[in-house]
Amino acid sequence: MAEGPGPGSDVQGVRQGRNWFTAGWAAMGRGLSMFFVGLLAVVLAWVALTGMSLVLLGFGLFLVPGLVAALRWAANAQRRLTGKTGVPIGEPYRPVPRAAGGWKGAWRRCKAVFADSATWRDVLWAQCAVTVTGLLAIVPFGMLAHGLFGMALPFIWEPVTGAWDGTWYLFVPVRSQETAWIAGGLGLAEIPVGLLIAPYVLRLHARITRSLLAPTAKAEMGLRVEHLARTRTDAVDSSAAEIRRIERDLHDGAQARLLAMGMKLDAAESLLDENPEAVRTLLAETRDASMRALEELRDLVRGIHPPVLADRGLVDAVRSLALESRLQAQVTADLPSRPEPAVESAAYFAVCELLTNATKHSGAQRVLIDIQYRSGALAVSVTDDGNGGAGLELENGSGLRGIQRRLAAFDGTLGISSPAGGPTVVSFQVPCALTVMS
Repeated sequence: MAEGPGPGSDVQGVRQGRNWFTAGWAAMGRGLSMFFVGLLAVVLAWVALTGMSLVLLGFGLFLVPGLVAALRWAANAQRRLTGKTGVPIGEPYRPVPRAAGGWKGAWRRCKAVFADSATWRDVLWAQCAVTVTGLLAIVPFGMLAHGLFGMALPFIWEPVTGAWDGTWYLFVPVRSQETAWIAGGLGLAEIPVGLLIAPYVLRLHARITRSLLAPTAKAEMGLRVEHLARTRTDAVDSSAAEIRRIERDLHDGAQARLLAMGMKLDAAESLLDENPEAVRTLLAETRDASMRALEELRDLVRGIHPPVLADRGLVDAVRSLALESRLQAQVTADLPSRPEPAVESAAYFAVCELLTNATKHSGAQRVLIDIQYRSGALAVSVTDDGNGGAGLELENGSGLRGIQRRLAAFDGTLGISSPAGGPTVVSFQVPCALTVMS
């Protein structure tokens, strides 16, 4: 005999019910937020257009960059809200030059704003933000409000029909208590329908918004070229800084010790016949100095490209870091083979910097390092159980900024999640191909 559904299916049904209910409410709230952002964008767009019309009078030159920046802020807020629906929208803006003050600088900034097609696409979106997409976003909320009104009609139909000389609810003329109860039943049914369709309506709204706010193919190509030029400059600067560091370490460390060794050997040679005991002491000191110089050279080579990384690959090199760390470090990995050597080196030093940050600043006891290869990219995450509250303060020259610059040379991305109280998760991805090292 077939068994009926057990308690597990009941629990699953309850969870599914909660899922559509909570998803509907979340979509309604997000749609309402999009509607108000659209209202704000309409105002900002008309103010910006007014400022543009004053450019011919001169003082509009000083108003336009700030007004357009406010409109872009609203457009970016809409992009973030849209991204939460699963439809991400990138920023298409070209950078506004930081020109000098005065009329010449104001003209350069205005010229950059006017020449950017994204400015005019933002204006177009703002005009549609309420009339088209805004009304679409508010439809589920309108159904909720209309349903609540219908549920209230059985109790307020007499004053309502008296004030409005009769009223209709959907297709029902409300002229008696019986028809008011029918309207109440329809209102009760309209609310869950609004909750059910809210995510789908919001997704449609997001797709329309993306067609208006997403960068064009030409804009994406221009932004890509600028990104590559910027990362190339960063890579050149980083390489130059690395060369200067190596030169400084050699000059202050091994080179100084080798010079001292040469001087001691000269002294030993001059004392060889007169004072053999002093020669023995000088040779012992020279041997110790040579060992220290060798150790410094090994440390320097390890800082450039660790031998374990060259010989064993990224996973074993990271495991070696974990063994040397003061934290309880665990490494999990799933790499079918090795990434390209340059990518391996960038990922290794990124993990090294993240481990150092976790040791010095987070107050963590444990750290988990996960290394994967998926969707054509090397994906690494470093999770610690510290205090959290870290931020990706890339403008302040932090260690994370250095990691981002190192990864950007390979088109890599860096992200951080660090709520107050922890845990902190720093992850990065680097597109690459896997190679089999001989």
